[in-house]
Amino acid sequence: MRQDVSHAIPWRRIDTVLLDMDGTVLDLRFDNHFWLEYMPRRYGEKQGLSVDQARTELLARYRRVEGTLAWYCIDYWAGQLNMDVAALKREVQHLIAVRPNALALLDALRKAGKRLLLVTNAHAHSLSLKMEKTRLQGHFDALICAHDLGLPKEHPEFWPRLRTRQPFDPDRTLLIDDNLAILRTAQQFGIAYLLQVLQPDSTQTPHSPDTFPAVHDFAELLPL
Repeated sequence: MRQDVSHAIPWRRIDTVLLDMDGTVLDLRFDNHFWLEYMPRRYGEKQGLSVDQARTELLARYRRVEGTLAWYCIDYWAGQLNMDVAALKREVQHLIAVRPNALALLDALRKAGKRLLLVTNAHAHSLSLKMEKTRLQGHFDALICAHDLGLPKEHPEFWPRLRTRQPFDPDRTLLIDDNLAILRTAQQFGIAYLLQVLQPDSTQTPHSPDTFPAVHDFAELLPL
């Protein structure tokens, strides 16, 4: 049974809302397609491999750095693969899309007087491309790229660094993210309100709810 979270979040106690980008505000379809389908095809073409062979090699490389800044870093992969990854992303940028009702939620939060911060592990090149494509930048008070803080959101020390860069009261803050590891480190830091997105990729089956309140669609949070 789906949780009713529309009344479970005490909005009057929340001043700051931290929102992830990929899989939360934006559909994760673009990233999954790029890294799991498009990159294997283009890398295979370059190396003379089949798509399946190239995917197997790339997946092994991905796993070695998963959860680190390197995994999210376009410059790292450009160097590792000797390919212009930023240019390749532009070749499939038509897949970049805002998740259903994300704009409605951002507008409602803004009208409610909440401070909105986009907090992403994405590399600056990816962040720039996605803001260019979606024109979402003006909906946030600030955009925070984990690369500028030197740690990914999965790392416990990320959160105190973020608080130094963008002061917020953890007791009056909500984090919305699709990544359970990130939600757990944020919980350990002391962020009081946490919300999981269950279907980050619109083409894949939704995740099952875990220990956190969860939503399939941001319409479940409206009206605030």
